[in-house]
Amino acid sequence: GHIIADLKETFRRGNIFIQLIYINVGIFIIGTLINVFLQLFGFSIPDIFGIFALPASFIGFIHRPWSLLTYMFMHAGILHILFNMLWLYWFGGLFLNFFSERQLGGLYLLGGIAGAVLFMLAYNIFPYFQTVASSSYLMGASASVMAIVFAVSFYRKDLEINLFLIGRIKLIYLALFTFVIDLLAITSDNAGGHIAHIGGALFGIWFAMRIKEGKDLTAPMNRLLDWVVNLGKRKPKMKVTYKRAETDYEYNARKNRESADLDAILD
Repeated sequence: GHIIADLKETFRRGNIFIQLIYINVGIFIIGTLINVFLQLFGFSIPDIFGIFALPASFIGFIHRPWSLLTYMFMHAGILHILFNMLWLYWFGGLFLNFFSERQLGGLYLLGGIAGAVLFMLAYNIFPYFQTVASSSYLMGASASVMAIVFAVSFYRKDLEINLFLIGRIKLIYLALFTFVIDLLAITSDNAGGHIAHIGGALFGIWFAMRIKEGKDLTAPMNRLLDWVVNLGKRKPKMKVTYKRAETDYEYNARKNRESADLDAILD
């Protein structure tokens, strides 16, 4: 009980990227436990993560429209979620040095959506992917994390970080290196993941360019989130009453009563 209370308090008081890490890890643990119990009792139903993963085919997406958002909170294994959350922790903290928590949350969602859109487009446009589009799925927070990394990198191109065994290096060089790796790997076994990375990275660059012009691309998403959060909350009702004007007789009578009361108090 104390452990759960401590976790709740840490979540409540943590920054937005800490809360996102909690959500991702919590979903991974709960989903994994559900799969384990279902397998132990011999239930032959689809993998719990697969239900919320993003299908590459448009037909599959029509049957699972929620996957456009849920996929970015699903992970395929321990190492998958570990590296994604480490990147989110490191670069989420850098992001908050220049932007707000609301912008980070909005960019996380929009970067993930951008990666999802590019993933589906690529698998349905290029002949190389069309034979496997019907059986391919996307999951993971990496597109969202790439949007955050590239947003910081292109907003502050002079920003340097200290890498183990390498030393100080400009963050934009690290970002561009990962971009090139993803481009070279778009025909690999994890082609969908690398394509989604590129989509998230491009959105992060767009965010940085627009924010320098005074335009916040995350503002519409945050307004939508505010509307969804407040949708179930009942607005306080206000009751308006009208007071009838006093007649001269009523006014004089009231003043006499108040005067008599005051005299009694003074006596």
